[in-house]
Amino acid sequence: MSNQTTQRVTAVSLSAKKRAGEKITVLTAYDYPTAKILDEAGVDIILVGDSLGMTVLGYENTIPVTMEDMVHHARAVARAAGRALIVCDMPYLSFHISEQESVRNAARLVKEAGVHAVKIEGATPRRAALVEALVEAEIPVMGHVGLTPQSINRFGRYRVLGGEAAEAKRIIEDALNLEKAGAFAVVLESVPLEVARMITERLAVPTIGIGAGPHCDGQVLVFHDLVGYTGGYMPKFVRKYADLHAVIGKAVGDYVEDVRRGAFPDDVHSYHLKPEAAAELAGGTGEKKVSG
Repeated sequence: MSNQTTQRVTAVSLSAKKRAGEKITVLTAYDYPTAKILDEAGVDIILVGDSLGMTVLGYENTIPVTMEDMVHHARAVARAAGRALIVCDMPYLSFHISEQESVRNAARLVKEAGVHAVKIEGATPRRAALVEALVEAEIPVMGHVGLTPQSINRFGRYRVLGGEAAEAKRIIEDALNLEKAGAFAVVLESVPLEVARMITERLAVPTIGIGAGPHCDGQVLVFHDLVGYTGGYMPKFVRKYADLHAVIGKAVGDYVEDVRRGAFPDDVHSYHLKPEAAAELAGGTGEKKVSG
């Protein structure tokens, strides 16, 4: 294990990491066993992402994910992680209607699911005001700028943002506004590394990159992408550290073949009677005879 300490990671300790020049590690998890592995491996932040809609629930994008989905999965993660800071995405339409409802939904994730902070996408003036309201309600907030997946219907497709000067300036301003509103960290997704570097240098709070180059204070990947759990297209920014899709596929295929040809279960994987019980059963019903 890379880190044996049991001291909980906090928003304060993350800021200290930035000041010390220490990189921050973030991965997604949606269930107990995965969160336990990540926590024991020393990951700083476990993000219960609404990406579960695509990786776990089979949706085309994150839009259909509900508050109930997030509470359910976040509970499992919270039960597993004793060290990592647990951040949970607020799903689409859970923070878009009214400030009061948004705070109530965020509070559910903290009170019912046991997470330590929430993440919201976007940095409009209304979102910045919501960050202030959440912080006022004692709920730490991680911001998210650049490509915001919940805006897929507006963007039309997933793409790099900030390639043009005007767009880059807007993203930089968005990140600064989120920091000013009280966000303890800001995710930068799918932006040029030069833009990410400018933001990271200007912000006092940590930046967490995904498809934003090496200059961010930390990095986040979707766990399923990292370990190759799902097949198909992978974004350019993903480095696949394992190929679980192939490993699991082979294991299942071997199992199916062994069962069909009668090789499993075998004697080693079966239970046996105690010798005396086997002898008694072999002699009949095992009932005692009455003499006389």
